[in-house]
Amino acid sequence: VQLQASGGGSVQAGGSLRLSCTTSRRIVRWDTMSWYRQAPGNQRELVARITSAGNTNYVDAVRGRFTISTDNAKTLYLQMTSLKREDTAVYYCFGLGLCSVSVCSNTWGQGTLVTVSS
Repeated sequence: VQLQASGGGSVQAGGSLRLSCTTSRRIVRWDTMSWYRQAPGNQRELVARITSAGNTNYVDAVRGRFTISTDNAKTLYLQMTSLKREDTAVYYCFGLGLCSVSVCSNTWGQGTLVTVSS
């Protein structure tokens, strides 16, 4: 199973973007799907996670501004509002326990760059 992230771009502070992450195969079972980000010089950090039961959690820095959602692992979304300069990073999607009819895997997407300017 492969993940393809898209939707990054340049936006002014206070603006919005929606990231998407599509799966290459039909997913019949999955554990969690997440968005991570990595800013220059920093380690990759978890931004938001959603479980197959629909439970979500967010890092404190984005809670109330970002919303993670998915249509049962076909596509993973991250709606980002009230963007700040410190949100500038490469954003990666990650799927844990993604199972097609033939194989299960833990998979990273390729990353999409978000740049927020003041």
